[in-house]
Amino acid sequence: MSVRQSSFLTGNMNDFNVILGICIPFFGTSLGAAFVFFMRKKYNGQISPVLMGITSGVMMAAAIWSLLLPSIDRSEHLGRLAFVPAAGGFLAGVAFLLVLDRLIPCILSRADRSEQGGGGRHKIVMMMLAITLHNIPEGMAVGVVFSGCLSGTVEMGIQAFLLSLGIAIQNIPEGAIISMPLAGAGKSRKRAFVCGVLSGLVEPVGAFITILLTRQIEQLLAFLLAFAAGAMVYVIVEELVPESSGCQASGKGTIGFAVGFVLMMTLDVAFG
Repeated sequence: MSVRQSSFLTGNMNDFNVILGICIPFFGTSLGAAFVFFMRKKYNGQISPVLMGITSGVMMAAAIWSLLLPSIDRSEHLGRLAFVPAAGGFLAGVAFLLVLDRLIPCILSRADRSEQGGGGRHKIVMMMLAITLHNIPEGMAVGVVFSGCLSGTVEMGIQAFLLSLGIAIQNIPEGAIISMPLAGAGKSRKRAFVCGVLSGLVEPVGAFITILLTRQIEQLLAFLLAFAAGAMVYVIVEELVPESSGCQASGKGTIGFAVGFVLMMTLDVAFG
């Protein structure tokens, strides 16, 4: 463990900023999960396409401006081959989540479908799994950026916090997407809230572990940034877009995507 990493564990003002930064996305998930306490008795599923669309838009913009472009910038010394680490990392991120998405849901699917009336619950479980899975690379993305700040290769500035803020914004509808349907399916609001919060807990944990490995991953930052982007785009295409573009969505998901994309793009370009 390097001297810089040791100081991170002992704590100073800069380290406090890092801890705050990696926790911001988790606060967003918790806020979204808390929406369950304000919902009516019956869950209105018509709001889901809008929430999914906003989440997709924010994630797509974050993947481009906060992850892929910085990945390419870090590889400028490769000249015309500067795209190689970004392309390789992106495809590896897609492949990683593809494998997880095929292995883990199969186990949960068998257990859930064996229960009576498990069809609706199965869908909720799959959504919880999808969100929790993609929170892992999101946490890694935040950890990669802040580990760069700690190692001195990335300046501690608003860019790092913008990534955390952008992920936190898209985590708000994600927390609501988990807690509100669970409450509508018969779970108590407190239990539904806890489930929503727990889905986002993997983000700060993943970010913290990534930061502890700063010295080992410093040379791989370009690849890892693109890896996180690939995983995020996989979730957008595989899970969020189909859910937001259903036959009953009537364009709500598309409008939500546009709003979320422009919001994150504006934050990143104007203040990055």
